[in-house]
Amino acid sequence: MQPLITTPPALAALVARLDTQPRFGLDTEFLRERTYRAELCLIQIATPTEAVGVDPLQLDDLKSLAGVLTAPAALKVMHAARQDLEVLWPIAAPTRPVFDTQIAASLIGLPAQIGYADAVRRLLGRQLAKSHTRTDWSRRPLSAAQIEYALDDVRYLLPLAEKLQAELARLGRLEWLGEELRSLDAQRSLTVEPEEAWRRVKGLSDLGTARERLARALAAWRERTAMEHNRPRGWILRDEVLREIVLRVPRTLEALAQVEGMPPGFVKRRGEELLASVRAAEVPDPPPPLAGRARPDPLKAALVRKLGTISHSVARELNLVPEVLATRRDLEQLAEGRRDGALLRGWRARVLGERLLAAL
Repeated sequence: MQPLITTPPALAALVARLDTQPRFGLDTEFLRERTYRAELCLIQIATPTEAVGVDPLQLDDLKSLAGVLTAPAALKVMHAARQDLEVLWPIAAPTRPVFDTQIAASLIGLPAQIGYADAVRRLLGRQLAKSHTRTDWSRRPLSAAQIEYALDDVRYLLPLAEKLQAELARLGRLEWLGEELRSLDAQRSLTVEPEEAWRRVKGLSDLGTARERLARALAAWRERTAMEHNRPRGWILRDEVLREIVLRVPRTLEALAQVEGMPPGFVKRRGEELLASVRAAEVPDPPPPLAGRARPDPLKAALVRKLGTISHSVARELNLVPEVLATRRDLEQLAEGRRDGALLRGWRARVLGERLLAAL
């Protein structure tokens, strides 16, 4: 059986075989270092009896495969699935249902962002090669060693999922996994709407209404520009520079050029464009003081420490890495009076959230 599928007849035969499978392993290789939209370079699939790669660069029509990837009857087992689901979205949306072995591993006590090779080593006792981690997957032909390396990324997914599922069942946490996986079904989590792009930029919370409006406008402008030119958003404007603009609110080209980290040539090429977004946001001048630059509130800091102590105690009881249960940001939002966060939903509310509310 050929390890790399490059012709329509071979793809049709694979789809026919997959139609009979209740679950299969799935992974992708892609490039996005120089583009906004990821270039899908390889799709790897594993069943209990085979592991194969599908070459999208040599196949014009992937509709039959898309039908299998979106069919609700077959469970797609993936590791750290979100990025792969984003890459697959243009050809197979939505790819579901999904069993994410990284999420499942975090719920039995392994690190939140555990890598696939580490999970395979810890749970299956197999050591995977690392020789092609920096391969340019868009180059053809792929060598036999490259193909084998790529297929290793799916070859152990089914036994890994089986072991994780059994352990979660033993711990009574399959319901937890179901709740976590439902977030992968949301289109909003896999695509970026320009008006919501600001939420993905760190350091833009607690800005106040006017600054939040400016952050939203600038991030939306950057997202649309990146889409239009198919360039990474960081090539248009880095996150740290965008944050500085929100903090300083430059209103002239001269002031914009003084922003720390401003790349040479940006002001000349896109300065007026960006300043139009600043003006449209109508941030008061002088801008209001930023909560982020104020002195830390000692009462809030003490409360976050208290909540953190409780959270770490519960994590130890459950043998979970603390950040899987609650991040510092989760605790800060609770201390600020927010009641719409992850800690007050689903299984986290039952095992931790109610105890934190009682402490408040």
